[in-house]
Amino acid sequence: MQKITIAIDGYSSCGKSTLAKALAQKLGYNYIDTGAMYRAATLYALENKIIDENDNINIKALLKALPKIEVEFEVNPKTHNSDILLNGVDVERDIRTMKVSGLVSKVSAIKEVREKMVALQRLMGKKKAVVMDGRDIGTHVFPKAELKIFMIADPDVRAKRRQDEFSSKGQYFTIEEVEMSLLKRDMADISREESPLTQAEDAVILDNSELSREEQLEFVLKLIADLQFISREEQSHH
Repeated sequence: MQKITIAIDGYSSCGKSTLAKALAQKLGYNYIDTGAMYRAATLYALENKIIDENDNINIKALLKALPKIEVEFEVNPKTHNSDILLNGVDVERDIRTMKVSGLVSKVSAIKEVREKMVALQRLMGKKKAVVMDGRDIGTHVFPKAELKIFMIADPDVRAKRRQDEFSSKGQYFTIEEVEMSLLKRDMADISREESPLTQAEDAVILDNSELSREEQLEFVLKLIADLQFISREEQSHH
């Protein structure tokens, strides 16, 4: 079976990483959570006072610090998931707070930050056999990916999922607070100048508002099987 690149894009809390992780495990591929990379950069900026208490980013200081921001992934022996390391420290839990969630769009909209992360992502995905999820994977990072998925879900479903995710980590917010945060995130993702969130022309839409995790996985595995079949057909004709 030929190794391919799978790009999964879509709005926040559509279950992109859940599906991407399941796919990577099933196929024995590497999973790269690009959102976590931008979150790690945001966490670095917060911890190093590059973002002040009014959420203003000192862009000059951030650009100066960019070479010091090292991000990489390492498989967690307990969960078997790829955890993100920021300068050698596992920050998988620290990057999932409401504070980081609220600021990551601002940080990821900065051209130089995106350039650094995209270069890293392309390096990580060079050998194929990779599942990458984010906002601009199919349009910008890997425009030639063999399979592109664009995930959508009902806003209420997304808000509930995000609220449950926070609760599971001991962070409690009302559904209204979560909805507001998601709405702000969507607006920032769609309207930013650098690689905004848009659907690639050749992406397959996956609306998972009412699909179980198993059904989503089956849906994509079937797409992959069809792809492999088509490429075999093409080879037999040459």
